[in-house]
Amino acid sequence: MLGYSRYVALGDSQTEGLWDGDDQTGLIGFADRLAMRLDGHWPGLRYANLAIRGKQIRDVLDDQMPQAVAMGADLITVCIGMNDVTRSVRGFDQALDQLDVLHERLADAGATVVTTTFPDLARILPIGRVLAARVIAINDRIRGAADRHGFRLVDLYRAPSMTQPDTWSPDRVHGSAKGHMLFAEAAAEALGLPGSSHDWARADPGAATPSVRSRLTSQVLWTQNMLMPWLWNHVRGRSSGDGRAPRRPVLDPVRV
Repeated sequence: MLGYSRYVALGDSQTEGLWDGDDQTGLIGFADRLAMRLDGHWPGLRYANLAIRGKQIRDVLDDQMPQAVAMGADLITVCIGMNDVTRSVRGFDQALDQLDVLHERLADAGATVVTTTFPDLARILPIGRVLAARVIAINDRIRGAADRHGFRLVDLYRAPSMTQPDTWSPDRVHGSAKGHMLFAEAAAEALGLPGSSHDWARADPGAATPSVRSRLTSQVLWTQNMLMPWLWNHVRGRSSGDGRAPRRPVLDPVRV
């Protein structure tokens, strides 16, 4: 099995690590967890995380992707597009076209690429039904790119574990600490790392199963923790990522 020496993570808040730790004590996130696992197999791995909350496909295409290429990354993870799914009133088709361009450039980078579909929001949030068509559309583009370019694919959409409430943080969009652990395990399986398996995708029989009440509760939490802050930023013409820099902007040894 090939080893990796330069891992660069691209994306938005999910890859930045929101809800796995906090801004005061420090974030971890699935990319950090994956980097630690990789470093256990190939000591000396250097790792950068360029993800910033609130970013969209065009931000990764224009800003993060060129940096990853300049760093000579031999492993890239990319998880981007949920902000385009949930926030773009207009221009979603343009965002999908930008995603196609991003995939082409990733394929030309000469790195192993791990990408992911998005979970079925309709099984987590009542409002997910409104977004279902967009989730299906972006997932189709992601699966198609993985097939064309040989990307390693994590399919969250079909995983039973992704429908369980404790996989998600209170805003019901970002992963909880448990969710980030599952995402890291999923990426490890996609890379074929020793000891990895498909167990991450299986529903935890000890966890609560989604019910009508839990889905309604999730809707309330999503509105309080995700929708209202976004509306406030939108009214002010701001993004949650404005003024923020990547928390690991250069390739450094793995330290968490």
